[in-house]
Amino acid sequence: MPNTYTQIHLQLVFAVKYRDAVINPSWQDELYRYITGIVQHQQHKLLAIGGMPDHIHILIGLRPTQAISDLLQDIKANSSKWINERGFTKGRFSWQEGYGAFSYSKRDVPAVIKYIRNQESHHQQKTFTDEYRELLKTFEVEFDERYILRSPMD
Repeated sequence: MPNTYTQIHLQLVFAVKYRDAVINPSWQDELYRYITGIVQHQQHKLLAIGGMPDHIHILIGLRPTQAISDLLQDIKANSSKWINERGFTKGRFSWQEGYGAFSYSKRDVPAVIKYIRNQESHHQQKTFTDEYRELLKTFEVEFDERYILRSPMD
């Protein structure tokens, strides 16, 4: 669209179903490259991707031509299929329903990139559930505890 100018930075956060820690370091980078391809194919800009064996954080520059929910559906459906076709997990892989999407100003982008790239050290001090709950509170997003991304053990 001519004369349409945007600057939309979003951190997307989503978890493996039941928060199973099945994203193995042996194929994690391949998964990140695959997801990067999905994001770029939709003409968004991937700024950072990282996570842990049970969840992923993605920072993107979002083009306003696609709904966030449609992008997440595309990422989750295609990456699940990709993981299952390669037999990377013992059972059927799937992502948990739902996601978090948090917006940032341009000045915040370097700090968010650093945060995403340092997930391993960050999670030595804080669980994913605590991290997610903190994001929701920081961004003043109302939530129902029954639907927080949890493992069956939480």
